[in-house]
Amino acid sequence: MAAALPASVGTLRQIDALLQAGDFRAAQEQLAALVAQQPQFVEGLRLLAGTHQALGDRASAEHLLRRALTLDPQWTPTLAMLGELLLGSGRGSEAESLLRAAAAGTPPSARAALILARHCNDTHRPRDALAVATRWCARAKADPELVAQHVAALAALGRAQEAVDLYSDFAAAAPDDPRAAHALAIALDAADRPTDAERAATHALARGGRSAALHFTHARALVALGEFERAETALRDGLRLEPRKAEAHASLARLVWMRCGDAAQATALLDEVLRGNGADDALLATKAAVLQGAGDARAAYACLAQGAAQPQAVPALLIRAGLAALEFDPAIARTLAARAQAAMPANLAALNLLAAAELGIGDAASALRHCEILRQATPDDQYPIALQTLAWRLLGDPRYAELCDYARLVVPYHLETPAGWPDLAAFFADLVRSLGRLHNPHGHALLFQSLRNGTETTGDLARSTDPVIQALFRSFDAPIRAYLRAIGSGHDPLRRRNNGTYRFNGGWSVRLRSSGFHNSHVHPRGWISSACYIELPDTDPEADAGALVFGKPSLITAPALEVEHTLHPQVGMLALFPSYVWHGTVPFVSTRTRLTVAFDVVPERS
Repeated sequence: MAAALPASVGTLRQIDALLQAGDFRAAQEQLAALVAQQPQFVEGLRLLAGTHQALGDRASAEHLLRRALTLDPQWTPTLAMLGELLLGSGRGSEAESLLRAAAAGTPPSARAALILARHCNDTHRPRDALAVATRWCARAKADPELVAQHVAALAALGRAQEAVDLYSDFAAAAPDDPRAAHALAIALDAADRPTDAERAATHALARGGRSAALHFTHARALVALGEFERAETALRDGLRLEPRKAEAHASLARLVWMRCGDAAQATALLDEVLRGNGADDALLATKAAVLQGAGDARAAYACLAQGAAQPQAVPALLIRAGLAALEFDPAIARTLAARAQAAMPANLAALNLLAAAELGIGDAASALRHCEILRQATPDDQYPIALQTLAWRLLGDPRYAELCDYARLVVPYHLETPAGWPDLAAFFADLVRSLGRLHNPHGHALLFQSLRNGTETTGDLARSTDPVIQALFRSFDAPIRAYLRAIGSGHDPLRRRNNGTYRFNGGWSVRLRSSGFHNSHVHPRGWISSACYIELPDTDPEADAGALVFGKPSLITAPALEVEHTLHPQVGMLALFPSYVWHGTVPFVSTRTRLTVAFDVVPERS
């Protein structure tokens, strides 16, 4: 086979060592010389293409891969690499056919199956992802990244327990196999069982598991449990084994930021890896996201501006740069979004960015057309609905008043005292203690959240085992059901989903200090959102300080849009409202904190 043409064993070992060390330029020089000597050596061409890709020359990488395929059209490693390259360049249809051929070829490519399954999950096609991953995950020793995609697909289809059952059986059949324990940890994590996931990950580590992926799985469970120091250690252990894992760097940055509130410290390890590996789009995008999450959108854009200016810039980089620019110059964001959308016409992230940027430059009509495409593609995603309402408002369309009738759709309720407490004050006293144990003692807000000058819990309170928090969520049932009866049924995005049932889709607590507030935001994965007031600062009840306000977006719009509705909170109040409405809070000054619990609900699956 052309792919297996001989080469010097010593030369190949030297090249492999250089690749493992990340010295792509030296590896490229040796591979170029090798391919010049042996132009039919397909694997040499493929490896040479990989060095070009790593150094940012995607055009040369594609040329070399196509040359390799001409020599051997069936060599699955080449098919997989070219498919992955094209996918990153926005050429999804061609990429999928190559990846499917590689995943089903001889030898079948696990890498192609992983990339294809991840792409299907990312594009909201869990059934397709499941079809790809099931073949590879029908045994106990599946690759953990493929297991993660298999589990994600099952979870998206409402079958998370099926994944737990499957991987529990594998783990029981091979109790000393760290791979089986790791797979079970992944399934338990997806099923929101962090205690069990942490136990399974610890078991895998104790049985000799030492992969970067295992450390990252362990870290996710520890974060959900509030074990932040141990989670940081697990992430650093994993990054020592796999230093270019962008998602792990993002998670580590979150934890360091929570500990110190300093962006330089949060990105220190990321900067170290970037210095050693040169331009890495994924790592640069991660750093930009961290800087933007820390409140410096201009610095985030500066990280990516040079790369985004290149004609061959990948769509993901353009979108990340555009998200940063959206905060200070929507015209730049629109240009970047249009380039990304031209490369990937069906990409939802590019369309969302394009619509938001068009609102910022005053082109509400174009934004509305893009929102309609987004609404058809993902009818339950609340963010396109929120963008659509802004376009309607800017255009004076009467449909805005129907979807954002705040007087009717923002409804306050007063909680009843749960059974077991003499009154609400006694219950809240216990609740304050329970919530206080969950808030970050370092006092820094989470990255990528709307709150400023405060803290937010990390685990899902709706699944808490604390009996006081459980009692709180039981007390929400009557108001939620009353709200469902009040809104009724209909054809709009809120009422068309109302089948009289609900389930919690995440619960959390926020504690704001003096000068704290929430930036205006929406809840993309919600349906009905909430704010429950446990403790309030000592502010003037007639003033707006600390109030919950609706209608003013966080996005720049032309013209600017202001608050349309204000709700003054009271202790014991639960406010319910559609997840697509823009809402935030007004800063307050007080020696007392503002403690709330919030949740999203979605319809229970029939």
